Amino acid sequence: MKHFDYRRVGLACMLLLSQMPAGMAQGVQEEEDIALSFGDKSTISLVTGRQQSLRRAPAVASVITAADIAAMGATDLDEVLETVPGIHVSHSANNYSPLFVIRGIYSQLNPQTLVLQNGVPMTALQQGNRGSFWGNYPVDNIARIEVIRGPGSALYGADAYAGVINIHTKSAADAPGTQIGARVGSFGTKDAWVQHGGQLGALEVAGYLRLGSTDGFQESIKADAQTRNDRLFPTGSNKSRAPGAVNTGKDSADANLELVYRKWRLRGGYKLRDNLETGAGIASALDPVGKSKSQRFTSDLTWDDPQFAKDWGAGFTASHMEYAQSVPVPYQLLPPGARTATGVFVDGMLAAPATSERQSRLSAFVSYTGFPNHSLRFGMGRDVLDMYKVEEYRNFRYNAAGAPVPAGGFVLYPGDSAFLSPHLRQVNHVYGQDEWSFAKDWALSFGLRRDVFSDAGGTTNPRMALVWDAAYDVTAKLLYGAAFRAPSFAELYSINNPVNRGSPRVQPETIKTMEAAFSWQAHKDTQVNLNFFNYNMQDIIRAVANPAPTPGSTVTNTGEQEGKGFELEVVWDVNRSMRLTSNYAYQVSVDKATQLDAGYAPHKHLYVRGDWQLGSGMLLSPQINWVADRKRAAGDARPSIADYTTVDLTLHSNPGKKRWEISGTVRNLFNATVLEPSLAPGLAIPDDLPMAPRALFVQATYRL
Repeated sequence: MKHFDYRRVGLACMLLLSQMPAGMAQGVQEEEDIALSFGDKSTISLVTGRQQSLRRAPAVASVITAADIAAMGATDLDEVLETVPGIHVSHSANNYSPLFVIRGIYSQLNPQTLVLQNGVPMTALQQGNRGSFWGNYPVDNIARIEVIRGPGSALYGADAYAGVINIHTKSAADAPGTQIGARVGSFGTKDAWVQHGGQLGALEVAGYLRLGSTDGFQESIKADAQTRNDRLFPTGSNKSRAPGAVNTGKDSADANLELVYRKWRLRGGYKLRDNLETGAGIASALDPVGKSKSQRFTSDLTWDDPQFAKDWGAGFTASHMEYAQSVPVPYQLLPPGARTATGVFVDGMLAAPATSERQSRLSAFVSYTGFPNHSLRFGMGRDVLDMYKVEEYRNFRYNAAGAPVPAGGFVLYPGDSAFLSPHLRQVNHVYGQDEWSFAKDWALSFGLRRDVFSDAGGTTNPRMALVWDAAYDVTAKLLYGAAFRAPSFAELYSINNPVNRGSPRVQPETIKTMEAAFSWQAHKDTQVNLNFFNYNMQDIIRAVANPAPTPGSTVTNTGEQEGKGFELEVVWDVNRSMRLTSNYAYQVSVDKATQLDAGYAPHKHLYVRGDWQLGSGMLLSPQINWVADRKRAAGDARPSIADYTTVDLTLHSNPGKKRWEISGTVRNLFNATVLEPSLAPGLAIPDDLPMAPRALFVQATYRL
């Protein structure tokens, strides 16, 4: 498949479909109009900002409902996203943070995937991702998840690069009445929650509170960064804790509140992750001591009226987020007694970084449908993103060569003397889009957005989509889009670390993507979706070694990556009591500088789930996840990462009118060995990152 041209295949398929009977889409349209009224799985609002049919949406998108989540027995967002075509959830060594890898676009910190909660970015400023101490995201209060695979910057701006994930929390209509729930399971996992939805006069109220903790799985790391130090700088006894267990425990608290009055909606949220352990170590040396903490306060106010006047709609959203991350128990970057080329760290190499930030966002739009066959939408907004506090405790300093040197005492380095300069970023944006039904069964969408950053220049990103109802049961799409990722604060303003300097000259990295997508109702009981994609990434932001005699490396725009592949999804209602859901994704991504595989992401990924309604009123859902053909990146001579197949099994009682709802899930039923890649060249953790073994979870909820 090396020389397979997916763009030509997509065009050829559209020409082939032109020979099929057209003009038969009216019945489908009527069915989808009904679906729009109920907002079920066949509709999506993420693509254009308004609710519309999923099959006609001008993007390659997926919707996961609360019912899907319950059937698969998922307890965390990671488990849900692994089931989406074209997405693989990997993990980094630091804190075992999840990486939502879309279509082979892999990076250590994963800032290329934009995650929204009710349309508001969850992006933290330091690394441009969801935060170094994301921890996890529980699913009990999720009504639905909408996913765009491919660029979304024409509507969502920065970081809607590889894809966009929008998490909709439950409203009063989604969770009527009061429900309490509890879950226990392997690794000392304990969760309890309560949620409520109802009316308070003319006010709709929805609330959710969850508390949880886990000791985390403790699979073994055979060798780590200190293992290598022990070989290079012997001390008479090894100081490494390897072989030893990874550390993945944490405590958590989550709360959401939503108030709706007519066309006004006010939301508030809180997300705490405490005693978050270090995974395989912040510096890839096992650390059972260090503990981190993050707190995220969110709020947003929305007013939306799709018909505030004849042919006119309008709305606005104002949001605010306070995010703070700290290290209450200092990291042991290297263990006590560790020796390096610069000396012995008697108490270990200790560090405790902390940042605090606030983000305020305001956006507004107007829509107009007064022109025949056109739906216009225009919007604008302003973001004020302020990392106002940075500090760091550590017991080392950097020498002229950029290497850490023991420095007695655990000393505070505030503000500009820390690892990162505090900074304020302002972003202004404006966009417009038109959905034009220019002929029977044909629609053309075009969108354009301009973003201007106070510290990283401006960027303009278009999106175009041609959607054709080729037949009563077939819809075809031809899509083009561009997107960008803004440089993070660490990439721009990292200081006092000669090993890896930021640069204020770094510009956004960009991507251009072509897609051809087909939706086919093959039979009244069978839905088939197929899409092909081809993308080109440019100006990739990377740390590049400085020329001699300057030590360390500097972040800059360099490199190019190309990728192509396809995603196939089939849903088959075998009979009234059995449904099969499956998808297969294939991708190849190449680093243009080396002409070698970009590395880490699976070339092949298969997921299959069966939902079987038993006569006893129970739902049995086995699922299979196969991840295969993961190559190493350039400069990494280790063998390819081992393939794996996991089998999960969930037994779930159908709620109906019953007050009790009980489920049990076994994950990784056959205890397969699951490894996620450690970074090239593999000197720090040569044997990759072990993931969880077999695990059992039991959950019960009760409706008052």
